[in-house]
Amino acid sequence: MLNNRQVNILKLLEVNNLTSVNELSVRLSVSSATIRQDLSFLESEGLIKRVHGGAVLEDAEDLSNRLGFNYDKKLRIARMAAGLVNDGETILIESGSTNALLARELAKKKNITIITTNVYIARQLRKSEKTGVILLGGIYQPASESLVGKITRASLDQINFDKAFIGIDGYTAETGFTLRDLFRAEISSYIIKKASDAIIISDSTKFGKTELTNICYLPDINRIATDNELDASYLTEFRKAGIDLMLA
Repeated sequence: MLNNRQVNILKLLEVNNLTSVNELSVRLSVSSATIRQDLSFLESEGLIKRVHGGAVLEDAEDLSNRLGFNYDKKLRIARMAAGLVNDGETILIESGSTNALLARELAKKKNITIITTNVYIARQLRKSEKTGVILLGGIYQPASESLVGKITRASLDQINFDKAFIGIDGYTAETGFTLRDLFRAEISSYIIKKASDAIIISDSTKFGKTELTNICYLPDINRIATDNELDASYLTEFRKAGIDLMLA
């Protein structure tokens, strides 16, 4: 778990993508040695990238580079979403940085089986002795570490699960839920059609954005887990549509 200072470091890095050790030391009123220890810890958690004299957040498809953006919101959402999962259930976690944090939270539960299409998410569970992990096959996308294609769809045909958690890159009423990646979108749509309980999990910054391709519309999903900074217009829209809206 991060302390308050480490969370503040992530927030400062969001504002200034490249931030030096000296600047962080002054802004947070601690020694450079303490900042270096914090940066080393944040890097070990996959939240930042250390560079000479400082640290950086990289907004890329790589989940390890995206975890640090809006970290406090994503962690709140992940902990809330973990409360939906009961001991002994089998769940599917698709992809996305909030889903990666969800996987870490679920590792604390008993006898959970997690199915995933993402190698990075599977690696978050490698030290958990309580959690069963099923990594589906498919074409490996190195940047996002997602598995996609016909083999992934064929694997999905062979399994059953209680709940599916789906990450998104955007949502508007006109375009529905969208992703940047065509191949990942195909798999996400396939999961949603199969799921009896499909849950969109994302921080509020994704709402109001439109990305490349649609994965589903509101009637296709059961719940949305996001943070309490979601614009009020979406609160009305989702509740009118009968969506179980959860705000962390």
